Amino acid sequence: MNERLHSLLAQRGVSLESLAEICEVDPKTVGRWLGGRVPHRRHRFRAARHLHVDESFLWPTQQPRAAEAPQAPDSELSGTYRNRASVPRETWISLLQGAEEQISVLVFSGTFFAQSNPDVARMLAERASAGVRVRLCFGDATGEAVAIRGREEDIGDTLAAKIRASLTYYRPLLSEPGCEVRLHDTTLYTSLFRYDDNLLVNSHVWGRPASANPLLHLTRRARDGWFDNYAQSFEAVWAIARPWTPDQEGTAAHGQD
Repeated sequence: MNERLHSLLAQRGVSLESLAEICEVDPKTVGRWLGGRVPHRRHRFRAARHLHVDESFLWPTQQPRAAEAPQAPDSELSGTYRNRASVPRETWISLLQGAEEQISVLVFSGTFFAQSNPDVARMLAERASAGVRVRLCFGDATGEAVAIRGREEDIGDTLAAKIRASLTYYRPLLSEPGCEVRLHDTTLYTSLFRYDDNLLVNSHVWGRPASANPLLHLTRRARDGWFDNYAQSFEAVWAIARPWTPDQEGTAAHGQD
């Protein structure tokens, strides 16, 4: 049984018949997908696009194409940084500007993302207008996961305040086609910044701020490697995150560091 497909249909309120219509197949065919059968490639693409997730999240066990030679997982490791603060500002900007398909970000507050580049919202909007799918997933300032992290880092409610401050930068994106902002209430083991086939993975060490922790730069080279494992974790969190509605969040003004 495809539990992820079952769960997403329920969460999105999409009926079996509706998905069948989108994919132009018989509802019995979708029933077989729910039972574990893997759809044809074009049907996987349509279903994933309609449910707003990557195809690899719904069907993660697809075999590599014959032309893809097996590669060692560490061949995807393009670079390492002692901490996130060591990543040059130019690297962040060049990856963002070079994205052609998707930009996906998973953080708690991500304040540095905007404060190190005050034009980030405009740049994201420009990439979206060029056809890039932009997905930003921040921590829920009212959630338990943020409260726990605040206690672990001994900063109290500061993290929640930083999230509210950070979100104010991205309010203009809510009206931009191709841009989505959501809030999650999950344990954040790593902050993720994906630009097409480049992924910056900022691990979290207990009790330390993310900026002080190591960062890996991965480049996707094969299926089911390091890159795909992290990318699928983003999809899992994104699928259960809720859309950000600023008027209900009581978002604070700029000024939190």
